[in-house]
Amino acid sequence: MKRSDTLGWYNNLAARDQRVLRFGAIGVLLIVLIWVFLPLQHRLTEARARLQKQQSDIAWMQQVAPTLAAAGPGPVAAATQESLVVLIDRSARESGLAESLAGSQPAADGAMRVQLERADFNLLTGWISRLSSQHGVRVEAASITAGSSPGVVNASVQLRTR
Repeated sequence: MKRSDTLGWYNNLAARDQRVLRFGAIGVLLIVLIWVFLPLQHRLTEARARLQKQQSDIAWMQQVAPTLAAAGPGPVAAATQESLVVLIDRSARESGLAESLAGSQPAADGAMRVQLERADFNLLTGWISRLSSQHGVRVEAASITAGSSPGVVNASVQLRTR
């Protein structure tokens, strides 16, 4: 259809039909604007807020980085005089992991491989942290897999005194 044919068709409509067509076109245009541009505007606002939050996080990190770098890794506890086997058993029980402790076996050069089954992940990480900070034990290797329910894991951890 040519433009002149379209205008002719429109001009041949009754005044009432022309009004309905104009208002309908305006209505369709408004609906398209609402469905397309308002969600885009909302997403843009959210993205700007995330960007501002990330920029403030970066500024804070840059501000505290020199302080953290100067502090260093912190003091490390001296190696314990207690046997590693006894220390592992005692500390696991104190940490609430007695039922999860499935066994331990010697590894190369005085290290110990500890098996835990159905262990609470939070208790496990707390136990490892205390072994490191209080007894000078380090983790050489670890394998942690999800257990049967959320927050429960099976783990194999190789530990060594420093």
